[in-house]
Amino acid sequence: MSKTQTEKPKKGEQERDFFCVVSDAFRVFARRSSVILGSAWAFAGAALVILVWLLTGPTFHFSDTWQLIINTATTIITFLMVFLIQNTQNRDAKAVHLKLDELIRAIKNARNELVDLEDLSDEELQKLEAQFQRMRRRAENDDRSPSRLVDPVESAAITR
Repeated sequence: MSKTQTEKPKKGEQERDFFCVVSDAFRVFARRSSVILGSAWAFAGAALVILVWLLTGPTFHFSDTWQLIINTATTIITFLMVFLIQNTQNRDAKAVHLKLDELIRAIKNARNELVDLEDLSDEELQKLEAQFQRMRRRAENDDRSPSRLVDPVESAAITR
């Protein structure tokens, strides 16, 4: 290997490492922020800020600048909170999916084709939902038949 060939992977590793560090830092920041900002204390603090803003209204003669301050502040905070909330929800949803996938995999009689349902199209999900509704109705109508039994024709239609 020449000197330039050995330098290129190191440069790529440094960029990837930097991206991973930034990504991990944002993940930790988003998780901690969601815990703090989702607390009753954060709500009380926000309510206090609004109350102070309202009480200062007469002092500033309810001016346009007075209104602009709260409008700008709430817009910026809302904009940033969208990203924090989305990040934590994505991670939580992924964790739940992985846990459910593991349960499906571990249960002997479970249908493994139910793993990774989030990758199915809307049409496939609607077919699967209809299948589960039919299974529930059969179980309600006939107490002797186990509700876990799946008609093979129905199951094959979903996995195609």
